[in-house]
Amino acid sequence: MITINSLTLSWGAFTLLDNINIHIGDNEKIGLVGKNGAGKSTLLKLILGDVSPTSGTITKTKDERIGYLPQQMESSMDRSVMDEALRAFDTLFALHERIDSITEQLSQRSDYQSNSYANLIVELNNLQDRVAIMESEPPASQAEKVLTGLGFRAEDFARPAAELSQGWRMRIELAKILLAKPDCLLLDEPTNHLDIESIQWFENYLKSFRGSVLLISHDRKFLDSTTSRTVEIMLSKVHDYKVPYSKYKILRKERMEQQRAAYENQQRMIEKTEEFIERFRYKATKSNQVQSRIKALDKLERIEVDLEDRAALTVKFPPAPRSGQVVFKSENLAIGYPGRTVASGINITVERGEKVAFVGRNGEGKTTMMRVVIKELESLGGKAEFGYNVALGYYAQNQEDILDKNETVYSTLENAAPGEYRQRLRDILGAFLFKGEDVDKKVAVLSGGERARLAMAKLILRPYNLLALDEPTNHMDIQSKDILKQALQKYDGTLIIVSHDRDFLSGLADKVYEFRDGRVREHLGGMETYLEHLEKDLIPAFTSKPEKMQEVPENQSTRPEVQIKESQQIRSASKEERRRRKEVEKLENEIAALDNQIAEVEHRLTCTQDIAEIEKLSEEYAALKASRDLKLDRWMQLSD
Repeated sequence: MITINSLTLSWGAFTLLDNINIHIGDNEKIGLVGKNGAGKSTLLKLILGDVSPTSGTITKTKDERIGYLPQQMESSMDRSVMDEALRAFDTLFALHERIDSITEQLSQRSDYQSNSYANLIVELNNLQDRVAIMESEPPASQAEKVLTGLGFRAEDFARPAAELSQGWRMRIELAKILLAKPDCLLLDEPTNHLDIESIQWFENYLKSFRGSVLLISHDRKFLDSTTSRTVEIMLSKVHDYKVPYSKYKILRKERMEQQRAAYENQQRMIEKTEEFIERFRYKATKSNQVQSRIKALDKLERIEVDLEDRAALTVKFPPAPRSGQVVFKSENLAIGYPGRTVASGINITVERGEKVAFVGRNGEGKTTMMRVVIKELESLGGKAEFGYNVALGYYAQNQEDILDKNETVYSTLENAAPGEYRQRLRDILGAFLFKGEDVDKKVAVLSGGERARLAMAKLILRPYNLLALDEPTNHMDIQSKDILKQALQKYDGTLIIVSHDRDFLSGLADKVYEFRDGRVREHLGGMETYLEHLEKDLIPAFTSKPEKMQEVPENQSTRPEVQIKESQQIRSASKEERRRRKEVEKLENEIAALDNQIAEVEHRLTCTQDIAEIEKLSEEYAALKASRDLKLDRWMQLSD
């Protein structure tokens, strides 16, 4: 368990996180959401201890084992793929050494009733439980399953990891984290380097994972599939919802509407009460009523409306010039690199107005095909050509290599803009959330999300009739992706897009080309048809069934009275733990019930205009909030 209590993180006058409280219970699966820059990744680093808070505390269960996957990492890998994955079991070997050490100590001691002896027995039991889980099957078999699920082929296992791209090395790092079987997973955008098949395998893995998960992701379907609780960071505050992402969006909207309505009603009541006080303040016959209302106002707990971050992208592509009916066509095309064919026999036809998706496992040729489409790469054979009057706009996956790091945000757009757009550059940058001093930032200091927005801004400077987009959503938050998707749906030109984001492609792509095993297959029903096909062929999900825990062998304790004493101590500890857990569960139910009552009072406040009723409901609201705060304090004490 991990408890974050009254945590604040500030730099000078800027506060990123303000007095936040979060409890991560055993086996909870939590989605951490919010706009880019809200503080999600920083929160993970705070939990790890890589960043220190300005104030507040983070407490963890003793010996809590955390597996952390950052969004970006520099890793030095000098072994093969399989050998790198097997490094996850270094911990297992260390556990065996510790078990041997404890066993040796117990055999030499006679203080059977001491606390230190009992503590060694408890530690030995815990270590043997962990070993039983980690050795449920041979390490090499476990590594093979996880690597296969994450997209590696058997022939890849012996390849030097150093030869692989950063994305594939991230997969190895993820495999090592999963194989280590930590108590808690902290995952920062883990699907950025995974293809659709690997994402679906990873979803199944997390569903069966026996530990807690705190997950940052901008993939709505992935969040809905793997989490049951959503924690939102917005404007330095935290809002906690005990539901998956899609339900959280509904509840959040309802909460904000009720809150605003309750606030407006209360403000009307306050205004009318103050008018009464001012009107009759000096009238003797009304003095008792005036004093009563003054006291009521003093006691009134004012309803506050949570601030919302309403800043959002504004994306609108210029009208597309008319092209020929066939925009792009390939016949018996072979693609790849000198000495290596990636895919062959490719027959693709993209017609005017179609929205086409290239999907498939990483390394199967999607980006290679895109490079052939934009004429950045020569084909190895066959024919590929544009139709009549095609004007191409291209968004590359690796924007950090494409954009000039020495340019500023403004000069990047200025260099790409035709004359008629130069007077509107600041307006365009503002629509993509670059405001004020942001426009003078160097590209080198921009985050991945900011570079994605800048590259997208370049695309609206000219009227293209074919947009070729390679992984455009990798660094975008969910709101920005939704806005881009809506803009592309309204775009009247032709679209070719490479993406592994199922939610983004659903309802956008009307034709899918699947790259698999050196061939390309057409799916005419869009993403839904493709995903149905994929479910049938998908690698069986990795599921780990709970193994029976090993018990301490009898020869670890040679005296019966010692075994009885140990058993009594363990039973006593277990009884206390059960009592604590029972009280925690009871408090959680009571807090949830109070939350429902508070929501009901807020709703009733929105529906009444009667001043006396509003006063009564406001008092009830204050009492419920006070009761909830007391129970929440007790819950946090027990959780610590």
